[in-house]
Amino acid sequence: MTRPVDARADQYVEQVCALDPVAATFAGIPGSDHLLPDLSPDGFDARDELNRRALAEVAALTASDEREQVAQDAFAERVGLAVERAEQGVDRSELSVISSALHEIREAFDLMPTETTEQWEALGERLAAMPTALAGYRTTLGVEADAGRVSARRQYLKVADQIRGWTGQQGAGGDFFASLVAPAPAPLRDRLASAAAQASSACAEFGRFAETELAPRGREVDGVGRDHYALASRYFLGAEVDLEETYRWGWEELKRIEDDMAATARRIVAGGSIDDAVRALDADPARDLGSREAFEAWMQAKADDILTSFDGVHFDIAEPIRTIACKVAPINDGGAWYTPPSEDFSRPGTMWFSFTDDHEIYSSWRETTTVFHEGVPGHHLQCAQVVHRADLLNRWQRLMCWVSGHGEGWALYSERLMDELGYFADPGDRLGFLDMQGFRAARVIVDIGVHLGLTIPTDNPFGWRGGETWDADLVYEFMRAHSRMDDGSLRFEVNRYLGWPGQAPSYKVGERIWLQARDEVRSRKGDAFDLKQFHTDALNLGSLGLDPLKAALARL
Repeated sequence: MTRPVDARADQYVEQVCALDPVAATFAGIPGSDHLLPDLSPDGFDARDELNRRALAEVAALTASDEREQVAQDAFAERVGLAVERAEQGVDRSELSVISSALHEIREAFDLMPTETTEQWEALGERLAAMPTALAGYRTTLGVEADAGRVSARRQYLKVADQIRGWTGQQGAGGDFFASLVAPAPAPLRDRLASAAAQASSACAEFGRFAETELAPRGREVDGVGRDHYALASRYFLGAEVDLEETYRWGWEELKRIEDDMAATARRIVAGGSIDDAVRALDADPARDLGSREAFEAWMQAKADDILTSFDGVHFDIAEPIRTIACKVAPINDGGAWYTPPSEDFSRPGTMWFSFTDDHEIYSSWRETTTVFHEGVPGHHLQCAQVVHRADLLNRWQRLMCWVSGHGEGWALYSERLMDELGYFADPGDRLGFLDMQGFRAARVIVDIGVHLGLTIPTDNPFGWRGGETWDADLVYEFMRAHSRMDDGSLRFEVNRYLGWPGQAPSYKVGERIWLQARDEVRSRKGDAFDLKQFHTDALNLGSLGLDPLKAALARL
């Protein structure tokens, strides 16, 4: 059978890799790990033109069956939004502490193999290419600033500060680039050290550019406004939602979760508060992992155990997916994330944790839920399953399609599923789960609130600052009151929300839509509904916008 949509989508993958070698590295497609993309205006022009051309060509095709129709809908939604964002200059102009072309380059080095001489040489060539790539990026950001498209001043200053940490100018992490090549074979070490020094110098120069040339031109206000935010929300969700209704729902959801937290806390400390329970858990030596190294070993054992116990019971897990790597990241920015396996699974799916310089407590109760979120049944099961199903999904769906609301929504839904399945029987672990649920609900409130310039409801369930208008200081104050996170990590999180509009709510809003989709299928199928089959059918659709997901599930 001729499959025109799949064929064109597969061709698109090759075209993207030719213009963006970093995207190829993330996808695990070999052949261009020694290169970096052209980040000058001409490079962005070429990638934008590719998207416009591919979007039109895929739209003109006729899908051969339902599976191709899902792929065509997903392509139209994702690439269509990429074109919209390009028209607004989003990818060229936005710089934040978590999302930019610079951050993608740095993260790509984490994924590069170094088992052979050839792989080390590729690493060295990519490091040596950084001065040219970042010079082009500086030009692009300058052109965008001349056109009035800038990020908030705060983001430029925080990125400059972040770069000082990466390059060993401050903090405890040392020079990331020098550390990267330190284990190189002796015959290559001097050449690689020179390339690493060039990369570090170029990165430091970029930081000075952000601080001295971009920051004075940056926006004073952190919020991006309604028009920009509406596009960002659609991009991260793959759905259009009523932002005011979602804002109101965020308050209700946070109150529901914190009521549950209070009840759970009383199971830990009789008659105690949430803070009393947190202090007791942090002081419990049985939960104290003690160090980053012990934490890494703990999360690996936890992830492996869940993989084994889930296979054949709650999910059918194919053999290549039964391997997951768990690592503490070589930077001290904070956060946790997952990177999918390479196409041939030679690079396993990997769960990453990054701890800030001031992180001191490594307690398992806080992070059990995160292992479920990043590992199984969360991102690893979702993403590795997609990479594995070459029989059902085209190459673009498997290696390059990612929708935050779908993926992060699934991962948060997975945490909820683990609660339903009884995996949070321990009240400490359950408090950690609820704490992160509440954290994600609070993010819905502050992200929409600060970027739309909304007022805090006078009747909010916490009696907190009713009638005031959101700003960065209130975002931090609110998140501090509704989070048990260490201060360094929390400040990074707040800067992330301020600089990456629309992404933070995609977790909780995505979970909400996943739960609604499950309820709709359950209602439609009645007694014939099978939870394991629902999960299999849904994940086999691949990553797609939440509106296309609901449409596809309705056709199953």
